[in-house]
Parts: sequence; structure tokens; C-alpha cells
Amino acid sequence: MSSMKNILNQNTAEYKKNKIDWIKIQSEMREKFGLDIFESWLKKISFVEEFNNYILISVPTRFIRDWITSRYLDQILQIIREQKKEINRIEFNIMEKKLDNYLNKNSINKNNFSSDINSSKNISFIKDSFLQYNRIDPNKNFENFVLGESNKLAFEASKKVSQDLSHYNPLYLYGGIGMGKTHLLNAIGISLKSNYKVMFISAERFMYQFVKSIKSNEMVKFKDYFRNTDVLLIDDIQFMNGKEAMQEEFFHTFNALIDKGSQIILSADRSPNKLLRIQDRIKSRFSGGLVVDIQNSDYDLRYKILKNKIEELKFLYSNEINIPEEILKFISVEVKTSNRELVGSLNRIISFSKIYNKVPNLSEIKVILKDLLNFSENKVTIDLIQTIVCQFFKISKNEMLSSRRSRYLVRPRQAAIYLSKLLTSKSLPEIGRAFSNRDHTTVIHSVKTIEKLRKEDNELNINIDNLKNKILYNNKENEI
Repeated sequence: MSSMKNILNQNTAEYKKNKIDWIKIQSEMREKFGLDIFESWLKKISFVEEFNNYILISVPTRFIRDWITSRYLDQILQIIREQKKEINRIEFNIMEKKLDNYLNKNSINKNNFSSDINSSKNISFIKDSFLQYNRIDPNKNFENFVLGESNKLAFEASKKVSQDLSHYNPLYLYGGIGMGKTHLLNAIGISLKSNYKVMFISAERFMYQFVKSIKSNEMVKFKDYFRNTDVLLIDDIQFMNGKEAMQEEFFHTFNALIDKGSQIILSADRSPNKLLRIQDRIKSRFSGGLVVDIQNSDYDLRYKILKNKIEELKFLYSNEINIPEEILKFISVEVKTSNRELVGSLNRIISFSKIYNKVPNLSEIKVILKDLLNFSENKVTIDLIQTIVCQFFKISKNEMLSSRRSRYLVRPRQAAIYLSKLLTSKSLPEIGRAFSNRDHTTVIHSVKTIEKLRKEDNELNINIDNLKNKILYNNKENEI
């Protein structure tokens, strides 16, 4: 009897051991996506139950489910699969459905219920919520911004705005990931916050507060708070896409601030005319001030950033940092993707030095930074893939991106989607958006279809290999 009990206890312990750790997954999501995105969207996910090959999670509304699905779902699944490979999909439960069922079942007056949950006891004043996320980082100022030819104009424009409000209005900074856009917005906020009412917020957080204000019947407070600010800084404006009601409110807020002489500073990963699913009149307003491109860092700037970072770290580690010049020069040449990854590569090398109590040689550096070096070499774009696939199948890009489902268009479209997944690091929603805003499930279907056909159709398999080689060859030619 006792042996049977021991077996049951062991089985129970093994079962619990193999169950996914949702707290750990939340921690990894916070680290991967950043605190702002996590607090705005991902924190609202509640774990419900785990099944053989999928998990059930719960979110408050359909809107939050759609937002998470279109932007983060495949990356969240990847995080979960790192903990448990058997999980291959995520299913959602919507809390608002449960609320409706509860109200109908118990015959409660919904109007009374709404007024009850909107009472001052349950909902804090909206201003407190904004202030909680109006976080200006004191460490990102003009003094420690590393200046080079690629970011000089953006730096000078930012300095000018911080000295003379409305000199350029709006000021629109755009460039790749990790090129210093957020740093400059932050520096402007630091310079002005002592004399003006400054609001620094991400587009994700703006959108979240907009939805929250509608649900809590506090749109008047939402409008008053944003329209009474002297300086509005919005980071990653490209994420303010889609929802028409929210764009409508932003358009009127933008105009109200301009009319009263308030300063607006925006950042994005692309120029105004290339923003997707944002109203033309909003893009026109963005282009009406000064638009500045922060270009990719050149070798000199990358080297300068590394030297500056080492000086900072020497202060932290009491001058224990000693990285040879040849290593700094090697990193400056090879890691070109972003300044953030440049600093990250230096942190990896310093960690290696501390763990093994030695400075790594170049061979070891190449192993430590293998993923970054490979990523620097692989700059295949979805646009290049689409162009080459269209040339191969003798169709136009407009035909490929259209909604038509003729057989002579469907197979090339599926092949291009498959190659985009195979040869780029883009997520499923990002690939879908590049193919005329197709859903991520369409991307999955296309990838699975081509994978299956490659096993059954030798001619198609050869064509896919030829296309892959042609894309990689053209990409190499462009780099040279």
C-alpha cells in the first residue's frame, strides 16, 4: 500500500514538474518585449489550463486578444515552447463573454452594473494611471548621447526644440531599431520637464489608455489630460495603426496641441509616408514639421559607442574592464544591426571575461557573438523575396499582393511567404502585413502547404531551392 502511495506521489510530482511555469513565462515576456508593452498588454493574460499540446489563456476583451494575436502571439508561443516543446498552439478565453453570461444568468441590470464598476471606489483617477507610465529616464540625456555623422542632424534638431519650443512642430525622428530615437526623446523630456508640463508615452501605452478611458467612461479626462500638456513625446508611433476611433481622437488631439502652441515630438521606425494603416491626413500632419532620418551607424560611431560604454563600465567595476583594441575594432566592423546589439555584444564579452577570468581571443569572440555575426550577414528582406519570386513566375508584384485566388497566383504567393519565413527573422504577423495585411493563420497555411508539396512535387522542390539560392546570391551582391 505504501509503495503504491509512493508511486502516486512520484507521478504527481513528475506531472507538476512537467507543467509549464507561467510566472517564469511572464518574466521572460517582460524581458523580451519590455516593461511598457508587458504592462500595457501582456500582463492582462491569465493562465487558465494546460492540455496535451496547447494551453488555454484568458484576456479581458476581444480587442486585447486581437492586438496580442496580431503582434506577439508567435513570439509568446516560442517562449512557451522553450519550456515545453509539446505545446504547439495557444487558445484564448474572453473574460467579457463570462461577464455577459453572468449578467444574463443573474438578471442584473447592466446599466446599474456599469455605473457600479465605474465608481470612484473601483477606478482610480485616470491622471494617476498616466503619471505611472510617464517615465523619463534620468540616464538618457544629451550629455551622454554619442554623436556621429549618422545622427548629428537628429541631435541638433532635438537640442533646438528643447531650447525653443515650436521651432519645428512636429519634430519627427525615424530610423532603425536601437539607433537612439528613444534616447533623444528622453533627453528632450529631461531638458523641458522643469519648466513645462511634459508627457512622454509610447504609442502602445497611448492606445491602451484610450481603450481604458472608453471602457471606464473617462474620455473627457483623457482628452483634457493630453490636450493640456505643453510637450507631448510619443515613441514608436508606427504602432498607432489600425483602429479608426483611436486615430480620430489622436488627430484632434494633435491639432488642438498645435493650435495652442504645444510642442509635439514623435519617433518611428520609418518615414511618415511609409506608415501602414494610418490615415493620410495624420501622415500629412507628421510631414508638416521637420522629418529627420537617423541613419545606420558607421564604423567610427560604433567604435565611439563602445569606448564610451567601456568608460561607463569601468566606473561601475572600479577599472576592472580591459578589452583590447583589436576586439573593439572587430566588433565595430562586424556588428552593424543596431547600437543596442553593439552594446549587448560588449556585455557578452565582459561577462565571458568575468566568468573565465580571461579576455577572449578572436576565435572565442566569434563563438560568443555567433548569432549576432550571422544576423549581420543575413539582410534578406521580404521585398527582395517578393521581387525575385515575381520575376521567376512572371507575375507582377501587384498581382501577388492582390486578393485574387487564381491558381497561377496562389502558388507563387505561398512560395514567397514560405521563403520569407525561411530566410528572414520576421514574425508571422510581420510577414502577413508585408503581404497586404494577411492574417498570421494564412502565413502558417502557406508555409505548411509548401513544406508538404516539397515532399510530393519534385519540380516545385527544385524551384524553391533555385529561388532560395537566387535570393541569397542577390542579397550578397547587394551587400558587396
